[in-house]
Amino acid sequence: MTYEPNIEASESPLSRLYLRKDNAGKSYIDGRQFIAGERLRKDFELAHMAPRVTASYAESSGSGGRHWQMSDNAISRMSDNTIAARERLHCAFSAVGAELSGILYQVCCVSAGFEKAELILALPPRSGKAVLALALTRLARHYGLIITRKPSPKDAISSWAVDDYRPTLMPRHVP
Repeated sequence: MTYEPNIEASESPLSRLYLRKDNAGKSYIDGRQFIAGERLRKDFELAHMAPRVTASYAESSGSGGRHWQMSDNAISRMSDNTIAARERLHCAFSAVGAELSGILYQVCCVSAGFEKAELILALPPRSGKAVLALALTRLARHYGLIITRKPSPKDAISSWAVDDYRPTLMPRHVP
């Protein structure tokens, strides 16, 4: 089954990887990886976890104003959708693991380039695409976009021989 996502190239940090082809004419990431990365980015945006980049000129102290920003109870003002998105984001990062979640955060959520992500994560140069592809595969598996077949007890390996193989026993040498 192939996944052909609808891509708005200007919005997606992964669209360049998906649309760009390697020397063999194959995309660096497939449709399922792309959809998984976009789903993570959407949850990150819904969770309102990006740092603020605008200035706020509301008063910071005194009566009224923005006293709630100083309190620890900011979660009480979050919507249910925001809390659910944060939970989904947490579950996704947990499923991917600590080793691979950093590259997903840098590229999918923060939209950092590969060079910057490699520098921040102390990865070897030019390894970002490969590490990202592994992380996106694990993320797609978490989201159920990639189904892994679990072996049945019948498929368990009991020997390395073929099904109809019968070993021949050498006759016991009796002197």
